[in-house]
Amino acid sequence: MTLHRATLPIAFATGVALALISTTALGRDAGRNRAVPQPHKTVDLTRYAGLWYEIGRYENGFERGMDGVTAEYRLRDDGQVQVINTGHKGGPDGKAKVAVARAKIVPDSGDAKLKVSFFGPFFFGDYWVLDHDPDYSWSIVGEPSGRFLWLLARDAKPTSVVRDILFARARELGYDTTRIRETLQ
Repeated sequence: MTLHRATLPIAFATGVALALISTTALGRDAGRNRAVPQPHKTVDLTRYAGLWYEIGRYENGFERGMDGVTAEYRLRDDGQVQVINTGHKGGPDGKAKVAVARAKIVPDSGDAKLKVSFFGPFFFGDYWVLDHDPDYSWSIVGEPSGRFLWLLARDAKPTSVVRDILFARARELGYDTTRIRETLQ
């Protein structure tokens, strides 16, 4: 069976949705944070924009085996945010995979909640900036189901003090930090 180029994104999005449903149905999300907090503070998107390095994450299917992961946020003229995620399969110097998305800001969220779509106009996922340093040197990102968590920093190899702050703050937010897969940069 041959899929036309136009149907590939829809087929991929359907596969992701089915994988998420089956994971939940089989109880594989038992380690998730069941009490995800609301974002801790407002976000200045101008300051949040730019390059972030993934320091750690809850492992997930779309990033499995990836290191050297970055996320770049660019403000668009239409008020949305362009998201460019890059990860390297098999280590920080492995083959790069890039995914580009757009994000809408959720009204009345202090710009801390975004709806992100990597799959066109039909599928948007929640992206919540749960907390960040006042100087935007680190950020903790999650979403309402508690199954996903990302620890981000502006430096690829932050100091041990910054790492300790990220992990301690994630614990305070209710996340099981023993499940965090540290990202090699």
